[in-house]
Amino acid sequence: MKRWPFHGGVKLPGHKEESTTRPVEPAPLPKRLILPLSQHIGAPAEPVVAVGDKVLKGEVIAKAGGFVSAPVHASSSGTVTAIGEHPVPHPSGLSAPCITIETDGKDRCLKHKQQTDFRQLDPATIREQIREAGIVGLGGAGFPAFIKLNPGKPVNTLILNGAECEPYITCDDMLMRERAGEVLRGLLIIQHAVQAQRCIIAIEDNKPQAAHAMQHALQRLAADPIDIVTVPACYPAGGEKQLIKIVTGQEVPSGGLPIQIGVVCHNVATAAAVCRAVEHGEPLLSRYVTVTGSAVAEPRNLDVLIGTPVLELLNHCGTDFNNLEEVIMGGPMMGIALADHGVPLVKTGNCLLAVSRGEIEQRPSVMPCIRCGNCADACPVSLLPQQLYWHARSKDFDKIQEYDLFDCIECGCCAYVCPSNIPLVHYYRFAKSEIRSLQEQKRRADIARERHEHRERRLAREKAERAARHARKKPGTDDKAKKAAIQAALERARASKQGAPPDDV
Repeated sequence: MKRWPFHGGVKLPGHKEESTTRPVEPAPLPKRLILPLSQHIGAPAEPVVAVGDKVLKGEVIAKAGGFVSAPVHASSSGTVTAIGEHPVPHPSGLSAPCITIETDGKDRCLKHKQQTDFRQLDPATIREQIREAGIVGLGGAGFPAFIKLNPGKPVNTLILNGAECEPYITCDDMLMRERAGEVLRGLLIIQHAVQAQRCIIAIEDNKPQAAHAMQHALQRLAADPIDIVTVPACYPAGGEKQLIKIVTGQEVPSGGLPIQIGVVCHNVATAAAVCRAVEHGEPLLSRYVTVTGSAVAEPRNLDVLIGTPVLELLNHCGTDFNNLEEVIMGGPMMGIALADHGVPLVKTGNCLLAVSRGEIEQRPSVMPCIRCGNCADACPVSLLPQQLYWHARSKDFDKIQEYDLFDCIECGCCAYVCPSNIPLVHYYRFAKSEIRSLQEQKRRADIARERHEHRERRLAREKAERAARHARKKPGTDDKAKKAAIQAALERARASKQGAPPDDV
């Protein structure tokens, strides 16, 4: 099958072998689970339990807070001990609302209804099951999966993303090696839901064992033709738009979505979760997580319950805390440094990278831009990072949007190749944040203006109505004539009583 190159990208050291030498093992059941209400893009979930409630594994503890939202389930049985703020994995290091469960060690599971043949289900029923299971994009974006299964347009190509291009992360690799059948059945369920004409599974060429396992499972499944394509190991080949370009040759329009060109893309871990939800009625309770880095004595992949504290996973893998520099959730390019090791693993957490002291070289001082153009050559979205940098630095937010700032995927390729050591992505994130803030201020100002104008119109209308009422009550010529006629009648009556002839005789 033909493959098309995408613009830019960089070659990075893989560091994949360290965590793929042993099979995936279940992580130990933690003493407590911390489940944030917001583990996805969209509105946070809303608690449906109270402190003191006993819950079973798989029970809904927070319902979706809107259409773009996802419910949260208890990852194990136990007692709800707290509902409130707790540190969460976020670049700000701040806290967010969470539900804390003290596990009882029994891991008692809510009985789930099993569904055997997805072909007997209509797409709407499948989407509802996936929504109720709380499945979100497990490749890192965290977008509620059921929304992508209702594209609203014909789908020509369904792509399953198994590229996993960022260094150190191997959870998708191990998932395809060990649970290839579930991944493929999940793909067929998604295909049925979106009515896709063809399916492609894209795997980077540095994962030969995963590709072989998927091919073997495909032969046993005897499903409709599905193409398994190996793509060059180049960062960020796993980016949605870049992967679409590689395997189809099509480009997603600037500011657009893949469905505009008839493409839907899902992660392999999302497909496996879809399989478990539709075939077995299981909500999203756990995921594969890579625990690796030079500070970890035994790098490996674990099957981890959502809500497990990061600290317990680091301890389980023999992390040397005396020599620990930092822990990154995600990869070294797009991951976030954790300010607190007590934060929980969330649905989008695919890797814990524990870095030793001295492993990360002290970043050299930032120097002035020399206009070398390396950043533009490396940008996988064909942007002009140098121009974006200048406009972000000068806070010219109108001009920076003319250079398609919001097409930036924040992959870090530009900063990686910059000889002046400029933290370019930080400037782009700052500009995006400021623009969103200004847009929100404008939105609120527009609402306030509309309310003021509505009030002015209401007051003017009420004033006009009062004036009209007063005008109706004011004596007019007709009232004067009536009063004169009445007065004349009274005088005639008096004259008649006195025996005088009336005036009109």
